[in-house]
Amino acid sequence: MTGRRSPSSHRPRLTRAATLFAACTATAVGASLLAGCGLIPGGSGGSREPVTVMTWAPEGTQATNMPGMPAMAKAYARWVNANGGLSGHELRVVTCNEHNTTVGAANCARQAVRQNAIAVVGSYSQHGRAFMAPLETAGIPYIGGYGVSDEEFTSPLSYPVNGGQAALLAGNGRQLARDCDRVSLVRPDTVAGDDMPALLGSGLTAGSRKPAADIRAPEDAGDYTVQAREALKSAGAFNAFGTGKGCVTSVLGDRTETFFDSFRRLESEVVNDVGVASVLGSVGQPLLDRTGGKNGPFEGAYVTGWYPVASDSRWDPMRKVIREHAFADNRIDPADPGVQTTWIAYTVLNETLKSVAEGGGDGKGGITASDVFRALNDDAGVETGGLTPTLSWRLEDMLAARDFPRIVNRDVTFQVVRKGRLVSVKKGFVNVGETLVRAPSAG
Repeated sequence: MTGRRSPSSHRPRLTRAATLFAACTATAVGASLLAGCGLIPGGSGGSREPVTVMTWAPEGTQATNMPGMPAMAKAYARWVNANGGLSGHELRVVTCNEHNTTVGAANCARQAVRQNAIAVVGSYSQHGRAFMAPLETAGIPYIGGYGVSDEEFTSPLSYPVNGGQAALLAGNGRQLARDCDRVSLVRPDTVAGDDMPALLGSGLTAGSRKPAADIRAPEDAGDYTVQAREALKSAGAFNAFGTGKGCVTSVLGDRTETFFDSFRRLESEVVNDVGVASVLGSVGQPLLDRTGGKNGPFEGAYVTGWYPVASDSRWDPMRKVIREHAFADNRIDPADPGVQTTWIAYTVLNETLKSVAEGGGDGKGGITASDVFRALNDDAGVETGGLTPTLSWRLEDMLAARDFPRIVNRDVTFQVVRKGRLVSVKKGFVNVGETLVRAPSAG
């Protein structure tokens, strides 16, 4: 992620976004004329050639891995193809291991171009600069990224389905502000992690709390005792005369479990109880199950998410697809927010292709990436079965914040671990749009 920039007024932000949209339209149309794109579902009587899309994610790395996302994409394709395809066209999903590197991200994007993909759907990568440039040159929309790179919320070719790490951090601050007098944030010592303190702080400030202590940690360490001790000290855990409640929130992806292992080993030294917290993606139901459930270290933890809890009935269609078409693929966990994001992203693709097909595509029975791009920009709203608010990426739906104007889903959910399960703290969603607008601008 980029560093912090100075704030600017809302009007120039929107003007700049409009300029980007105009430039990108020309790029996308030019790309379809010069390079050609794969055909996707058209109107009745049109071409029946397959539609090709790509889903990428890191697998088998020393940092965050998301193998469930490409696995969910393949299961989705088997499901739609078993039921006649997308408007009668076979859905072909090409997957790519992004390896958690800039080279890997760029290679996956270039592969999407070579495969004539009309979209990249439901993918994960921290390396937005590396993958967005090839996609923008080819005019390929990026639908439903996981939300961990700046470019996902600034590029006119990106169509996020959640508010990314920004919304989670702002929401986590709002959630902790209700109960915690002092907060310590343990986060990666990376460029992507540098934005986290200000975002969490915007939520804490909204709740009339002080900013959190910023504890930097290696992204791939095997022990976090030093950072755990520092976090506990900042939260007042060793002060017998402290007043009010202290809390520690860790946002380290796959290494969050490792951090809390180190954290719990210091419990015998703690004088005051300290609450623990995190965000989905760093803590989720699979981790809770693996670490002992109600007897594990996360019982009572505060967790901020993007979507309804995994037990919510709105996930039933996804669960049915996994049950019938994943063939016991143990990479796919319906409680994994990566899997959930991929499901929602493919739902958006499906609904968008319906509107493109109704419009006749290119007039010859085929539909290009440019058609998808225009449909996404023009659609007044895409429904996702209540898993998100109605999604629309028109200019008037943009967020008045220069750093992430394309956060069109500003909702988060407040959850807590009770008896080993993630449950909702309050009914419905919490909108953090105004909190994000008030966050210090990246400079």
